[in-house]
Amino acid sequence: MPDRPLPSLFDDALPEPSAAGGSGRAGSATAPMPAAEAADGKAPDALRTIGEVATALGIRQHVLRYWEEQFPMLRPLKRSGGRRYYRPADVAMLERIDRLVHREGYTLRGARLVLQGKGAEAAAERAGADDQPVAQPVAAEVPANGERLRAIRARLAAALG
Repeated sequence: MPDRPLPSLFDDALPEPSAAGGSGRAGSATAPMPAAEAADGKAPDALRTIGEVATALGIRQHVLRYWEEQFPMLRPLKRSGGRRYYRPADVAMLERIDRLVHREGYTLRGARLVLQGKGAEAAAERAGADDQPVAQPVAAEVPANGERLRAIRARLAAALG
């Protein structure tokens, strides 16, 4: 999966410095001023609808709703009619879930364990866990199974004639 920069609603929406070198204040070309608004035009601590979050993160709305079921720590505010409003902490959680699942290869269960602080258990839940060696049968069972198969084959041969 190609790496893409992790989008964020809270990226600074700063104007580019002009070619002339600034706005008349000393140091304005080298030290950007903190943004009063997020990239979507809202204040950084403003509530966002599911559509705004879905657009900003590039995740479909039904996936966000499903993740709410799978991750108990993700609880957006719900107002009349079931309308969801995401707090900045919820958006940060969604960004982390997206990174764990789509970039680091965790399953949803593994990502949930990481978010709950159970890292050792989550390592086994990574989607790439197929690389781990499969437990081999005990060496004593292999000859016993081989001998049983030969005995069955001999009985079948004798019965058929």
